[in-house]
Amino acid sequence: MKKKDLFRLEGKTAIVTGGSQGLGKQMACALAEYGANLVIAARKLERCEKAAAEISEMYGVKVVPLACDVSREEDIVAMVNRTREVFGRLDILVNNAGVTWGATAGEYPAAKWRQVLDVNLTGSFIAAREAFQVMKGQGAGKIINLASVMGKVGAKEEVMDAVAYNASKGGIINLTRDLAVKWAPYGINVNAISPGWFPTHMAEKVIEMRRDLFLNMIPAGRFGNEEDLKGAVVYLASGASDYVYGQVLSVDGGWCIH
Repeated sequence: MKKKDLFRLEGKTAIVTGGSQGLGKQMACALAEYGANLVIAARKLERCEKAAAEISEMYGVKVVPLACDVSREEDIVAMVNRTREVFGRLDILVNNAGVTWGATAGEYPAAKWRQVLDVNLTGSFIAAREAFQVMKGQGAGKIINLASVMGKVGAKEEVMDAVAYNASKGGIINLTRDLAVKWAPYGINVNAISPGWFPTHMAEKVIEMRRDLFLNMIPAGRFGNEEDLKGAVVYLASGASDYVYGQVLSVDGGWCIH
């Protein structure tokens, strides 16, 4: 393979959960730009349809919008089945869908703990499990889980008081490592991306409140932008990462080494 072809994704099919906006849409655009057909799945179908139309028009690939609540196992099963029906294969899964809830750890509601873990951790596992069944038959596949800098370190209350989110992302990191070991013999690469602070719909309120604090903690001196995750997701989705297993690629401006 020529070096310039290592990142080509023509003929590949990718699912991006939570792909209708924010980081998910940014990564979906990157995969489409390199030639992948897409399934964009999120809870609100209207947003998926809008994003699918935009991406298809911009990059000339086929994009299927699907409603999927990743806290519901039946939705995930239907998403993967529909992908196989439309495209006949599944090459790339980006487990991006996620939620958070802020409250002091000593008073954190159990119901919110379960909600966050159900979406962020259990949903990612179920989606990976269902994708595995397809990828195993193909003899190859790429699973990319979205972790977070908050899954690697503890956080003072004034930095991020969202213990369930932080715990779920720590779980994603070890889920990634464990599945990578178990599924490598089937030709399936399982890796993760660990984003830092990006001003998306989910993080913008926290960033607004703590902008100066966060910027002082980021060696690069800035927040992530709309281009910063694209290279990472294309690398982990493409042939360029065929010998990479169980790694957590930090895209955080140096947050975790500060």
